[in-house]
Amino acid sequence: MNKAIFLDRDGTINVDYGYVHEKDKLEFIPGVIDGLRLLEEMGYLLIIVTNQSGIGRGMFDIDTYNDFNNYMIKKLKEENVHITDVYMCPHIDEDNCECRKPKLKLFYDAVEKYDIDLTKSFAIGDKTRDLSLCNKENIQGILLTEDNKDGYICKKDLYEAALFIKSNDKQLLLR
Repeated sequence: MNKAIFLDRDGTINVDYGYVHEKDKLEFIPGVIDGLRLLEEMGYLLIIVTNQSGIGRGMFDIDTYNDFNNYMIKKLKEENVHITDVYMCPHIDEDNCECRKPKLKLFYDAVEKYDIDLTKSFAIGDKTRDLSLCNKENIQGILLTEDNKDGYICKKDLYEAALFIKSNDKQLLLR
């Protein structure tokens, strides 16, 4: 079985300026590249699970989303970071779909496709809904915030989260 890092996108990997979709505004959060590289070096699959309600709100379309996403993946690859896959929900809360976080369909789709052992994996995001899988399954969540809240491990950025995971990686292998 594989181990994975489930990552939110906006506010976790890139700066969230609200309904992110413009390639010329892509800005990686400081520490993201180094953090993702470190996680990948430790053998984690990097899987993005992202809500993109801007599509459902008519602010941009699926083609614009795909252009931005492909551009971001290309920029990360240029930095020797390889994203295994991206799972996206285009809906708004009122659609009550099964794929919008905090619901878990996209997480479970990735678990099945990549044969992921959740006990050796992590979910990382800047909002508690990004860690919703942690409430249902035996997977550790890391909330990217400088405030300790909601009982999650809290780190200020992705690099700090990666260092935490590295320091605990050997214990996870024993599970």
